[in-house]
Amino acid sequence: MKKQIIIAVVAVLLILVLANSFYVVQENQHACVVEFSKIVSTTDQPGLHFKLPFLHSVKYFSSATQFYDIPPSEVITLDKQNMTVDCYVLWEITDPLKFYQTLGTNTVAEQRLGDQTYTALKNAMGTLAQADIINMEDGGKRNEIYDGIATTVNEKAVVYGINVLDVKIKRFDLPDSNLNAVYSRMISERNQMASKFTADGNYDASIIRNDVDKQVNILVSNAKAEAAKLEAEGEAEYMRLLAEAYNSQDKQEFYEFILALDALKTSLTGEDNTIILDADSKLAELLKGE
Repeated sequence: MKKQIIIAVVAVLLILVLANSFYVVQENQHACVVEFSKIVSTTDQPGLHFKLPFLHSVKYFSSATQFYDIPPSEVITLDKQNMTVDCYVLWEITDPLKFYQTLGTNTVAEQRLGDQTYTALKNAMGTLAQADIINMEDGGKRNEIYDGIATTVNEKAVVYGINVLDVKIKRFDLPDSNLNAVYSRMISERNQMASKFTADGNYDASIIRNDVDKQVNILVSNAKAEAAKLEAEGEAEYMRLLAEAYNSQDKQEFYEFILALDALKTSLTGEDNTIILDADSKLAELLKGE
């Protein structure tokens, strides 16, 4: 019976030793083997790893990108205007040994990142007037400022084994005392822009109208010139035809005869018409049958 108990105890001890001899590293995870509060090795290779049972313990830190939403804080601009900044930080642990030795936990790391980010924001905003931050200009200039803040924070965070990937400002809030002044300035700026667009539009419209009037005048002038030319050509053709009609005695007499018939036709309209003709008239000869 005692032998069985001893075997059972030994088996339990072996199980405990084996259970404490291995540890598992997951994806996106740093594992630090600690001996008497001192890190003796680190790894980020996923899988099963060996450690000394009972003597070594394991600390795990995430190697994935982490998000820290920094509480809103107030900053003062170059023109002494208060603004509330709400931002967040994207960061990751790149050196778990430094991280454990300097910070130890994510809570402490976020507090340190929050302080450093606020300091960088305060220094950057202190070089800008409120109008440089809130305006209608290209946001690329502000992005350069934000990138500079991220670079500054990252340079300070390297000593903690941290890499700051980005610092993004979600929004700028204005104190109530500044809202009306800022809104009035924005309205004034937009009114100025509207006036400029209207003036530019009227100027362009006047140029277009002047050009159209010029083209119309040219077309009318050309049309009148072409009409005068055609009229002159028509009159010349008429005179030529008229000259051909009178180029011989027979044609002249026939033409006079036709004119006489037309005159007679016109005169004989109605009833009881009396016609007085000269004895030598062509019409008189026609009517007498001579």
